[in-house]
Amino acid sequence: MKDLIGNKTVAEKLSRLVEAGRLPNALLFAGPEGIGKKLFAFEVARLLVCTRREGSSACGLCSACKRAGELAMPKFEKGEESEQVFFTQHPDVGIVVPYKRNLRINSIRALEREAYFRPYESSARVFVIEDAEKMNDAASNALLKTLEEPPATTHLILIASREDTLLPTIRSRCQTIRFAPVPLADLERHLIDSCSFSPEDAALAARVSGGSVGRAMDIVPASFRNQRSAMLHVLSAAIKGNRRELLGASEEMNSAANKDEYEETLEILQGLVHDVWLIRNRANEVAILNTDIRNELAELAESSTSQSLAGWLEQIESLKENFIVNINKKIATDALFVGMAA
Repeated sequence: MKDLIGNKTVAEKLSRLVEAGRLPNALLFAGPEGIGKKLFAFEVARLLVCTRREGSSACGLCSACKRAGELAMPKFEKGEESEQVFFTQHPDVGIVVPYKRNLRINSIRALEREAYFRPYESSARVFVIEDAEKMNDAASNALLKTLEEPPATTHLILIASREDTLLPTIRSRCQTIRFAPVPLADLERHLIDSCSFSPEDAALAARVSGGSVGRAMDIVPASFRNQRSAMLHVLSAAIKGNRRELLGASEEMNSAANKDEYEETLEILQGLVHDVWLIRNRANEVAILNTDIRNELAELAESSTSQSLAGWLEQIESLKENFIVNINKKIATDALFVGMAA
């Protein structure tokens, strides 16, 4: 696991468990979204299927190692298309994934069937459950049957960003491995060396991503700065109570050209509001994400109140929680912005 970024202690622990033959049949990888939990899960799978493993390291060169990391996920037109186990090029390494915001019961049932087959090539089979917190009660109960009596040759790795939403009975049957955000210096270096980011862009992406490798790598710096500039105007308009400008911004956010970036843009707005709240309350400067525009944020902090900023954060979070249902985002954004200007 030497090539993975961050969480070195976790990597060492997992490697030792595999080397000693003591890896639990059910693991829960818990931690913030985008910090590499899935990469670690597939690295564990590679360790288990590697044909030339030496101690706690997979060779990375044998056919099994290469195939275990090759996964081509299709795009789903319908939810039913997601209701299966998707295998890598290795027949003993698979994953189940949610459709939109739900991990369906038929996906878990497909996993249950596969879990009881003996390995085809290796000594073990590994199944990754992505976004495990998106299981409803029916899917969770279906998974419990496998967790209660897991086959000796099968390992399940649940990945969750909000482990508290999983059923207690599921959490109790898994050994939890906790992941932390990647240190900013390590993430910056990775973005520069592996993703061709400039030092300035790497510093920005690392900080605003909160140490999330996935988020940082997805950031297009020029596009991010444009979105952030637009959300600064939203924040300024809210402080001034300018409803007309806010409704115009809502129209722009929900336009055909920008609708795919809607949730990302809302995250940027939330980050800006939080930064202004931190500055307003003289909090630790280390916690501020958008440090490159601190002076602009400080000016907004002087014109706002802690109570208003805290209320806006609650309203944005409430809107994000409603994404799980099929809401009208334009109407919801109008309501949010009008509420912010009140």
